[in-house]
Amino acid sequence: MTWNIYKKKVLITVKTYPTLSSKYDELVCTAWITEEWEWIRIYPMPFRKFEDYNKYKKYDWIEMELLKNPIDYRPESFRPYHTPAKLTILNHISTADKWKERKSIVLKNVYNDLSLLISENKDDKWTSLVVFKPTKILDFTYEEVERVWDYKKLKIIEERTKQTSLIDDIDETFKVVNKLPYKFRYKFEDINWKVSNMMIEDWEIWQLYWNCFYTYKDEKVALEKVKEKYFDDFAKTKDLHFFLWTTKEHNKRAKNPFVIIGTFHPPKDERISLF
Repeated sequence: MTWNIYKKKVLITVKTYPTLSSKYDELVCTAWITEEWEWIRIYPMPFRKFEDYNKYKKYDWIEMELLKNPIDYRPESFRPYHTPAKLTILNHISTADKWKERKSIVLKNVYNDLSLLISENKDDKWTSLVVFKPTKILDFTYEEVERVWDYKKLKIIEERTKQTSLIDDIDETFKVVNKLPYKFRYKFEDINWKVSNMMIEDWEIWQLYWNCFYTYKDEKVALEKVKEKYFDDFAKTKDLHFFLWTTKEHNKRAKNPFVIIGTFHPPKDERISLF
């Protein structure tokens, strides 16, 4: 079978927290914007196994060769052509001038009507990756979940790591990332006052939790520190937008197939009138 190979220049906007895969070990799913302002998701990306010089940051422009993902019918879904993935980091977009350059790219097409977005996911457009502007943030919550990874997947990954180490004569140094024992959610209204309670799957929120936990040695304090950042800071003092996408499992099927995979939170525009 012949595959079309696409050489793309893309801007990284989102990294999800790693998940376990029996086939690929530990994986990160990422959202990118092409230089033609098209959204794509790239999966699988074994991010923590990359060499340091290839560990891209959010808002890095990179170049890589991609294939349309043959096992994912969502139109934005691609996968690296090379295994392991090969990429070139080109440059980084900073937050200079109140995020001016970032906003010029990310806010090119913004949704504010959740019902419209869901309908586009279910019709011929199959929209599954967007920027969304909530009209009002009502709450930020967290709940406890399972604290350990699936045992069977973990054993498969551990055995494969041992075998690879023996064959390649290298140290067995890679360790699976800790599972986060909590889920975080935003409760918000859209432009039509439709209320949603949507889960957040962003790498940054979970990394913030672990940083706070290791600093304060207390889960409750860590959780409240996360809420301070995402509710008291982002929701109340920033021009908060969400990166939304659907999971493959729920795409076109669930009543609301979207989850929050990241936030975009530039400073509020002080020129906007209060009246």
